[in-house]
Amino acid sequence: MTTLEIHNRHHGQDLPAHSDRPTGLEGVRVLTGDRPTGALHLGHYFGTLANRVRLQREGADLLVVVADFQVITDRDLPGDLHELTTGLVLDYLSCGLDPDSTTIFAHSSVPALNQLVLPFLSLVSTSELDRNPTVKEEIRLAGRSSVNGLMLAYPVHQAADILFCKAELVPVGKDQLPHLELTRAIARRFNERYGPVFGLPDALLGEAPVLAGLDGRKMSKSLGNAIALTDDPDVVAAKVRGARTDSDRRITFDPAGRPEIATLLTLAGLCRGQDPAAIAAEVGDGGAAQLKRVVTAAVNDFLAPIRERRSELSRVDARDILARGSERADAIAATTLAEVTEAMGMNYGGSHRP
Repeated sequence: MTTLEIHNRHHGQDLPAHSDRPTGLEGVRVLTGDRPTGALHLGHYFGTLANRVRLQREGADLLVVVADFQVITDRDLPGDLHELTTGLVLDYLSCGLDPDSTTIFAHSSVPALNQLVLPFLSLVSTSELDRNPTVKEEIRLAGRSSVNGLMLAYPVHQAADILFCKAELVPVGKDQLPHLELTRAIARRFNERYGPVFGLPDALLGEAPVLAGLDGRKMSKSLGNAIALTDDPDVVAAKVRGARTDSDRRITFDPAGRPEIATLLTLAGLCRGQDPAAIAAEVGDGGAAQLKRVVTAAVNDFLAPIRERRSELSRVDARDILARGSERADAIAATTLAEVTEAMGMNYGGSHRP
């Protein structure tokens, strides 16, 4: 299954073995997504977007949720969600996601998905939500002493994202495994209480690199240290010029001893598809100034076709694609909700279309 592997053990709990899955991804349903909080950057590209394009190419039934409801978990004002959401879709398209192969939809356009949150909440305890490590980290990053109920229920909403379409695989980082573990627990508890409706989704762990930002910290929209996919060549050049380096003129790839230099070399290496050490040897005694010229050229060459594809798209295109994707997602969610209400004895007729 390319460089991806199904995570088959976590916290002592057995997950379905690798051999239980098909050797290819043709037709396998995969769910992933993002919150629309700003322009995507190179960290997103190398961390998740490139992998999604591979999944699409390998024939997976890929669903990508624009998690607009989840924007209000940790902020009082969501910003211009229309602009942010359509911009996110344009980022997807410019990076190679094909709406004829991949279903792109928004939370707020699929009421039946969100309705699943209610029965799912009855299957988890408040203590389980309180101790979820991913939620704890989000709370810490938000810098708050208390959070709203939507933030606390974030893992349950994510379970609804995964289970509404009965996703078989969910690409996650290791830090997100507790979310998937809770999703599997919710599916298992529902089946035990009401009857078999849901399968148990597997984690899909990849080899995606964590790309550091230009200040050495993790590349992040909120930290202002990222190169956005929408940055023009002059903006890229200015950002790279402002990146941290050191005083040693000889350029070497030494992540532990020279982290700032290593960050720039890694960025150039990913964009050029080369070993960072080879780029260091190419720069040699050229110093930080030459290194930054090489990095700037590598990034701009890499982003050029993405910029070109985006220039051919419009917000109207994004809205049309969201409408198409949401129509399919809504049909899937309505079918699942009908199964859930049938299992729970709530099929009174008229309100849950199959």
